[in-house]
Amino acid sequence: MNDKAAHLDQTNALLAEIARTHLGLPTLEERRSDSLDFHDLAVWSVKAALEAAFEAGRRAAKEG
Repeated sequence: MNDKAAHLDQTNALLAEIARTHLGLPTLEERRSDSLDFHDLAVWSVKAALEAAFEAGRRAAKEG
């Protein structure tokens, strides 16, 4: 696996973790079912997820 693919895998894993932790979503994969792919979310959950993603990007920029 090349560096770009490894970075993409890492990013996808981080986004999936943020989705699980802050949004209660078990997966970010499309499952082709409205009841599985559409969710009602509280705005504070969305805000927390966005803050976590922003902080992850900020940390990555400092490291890289």
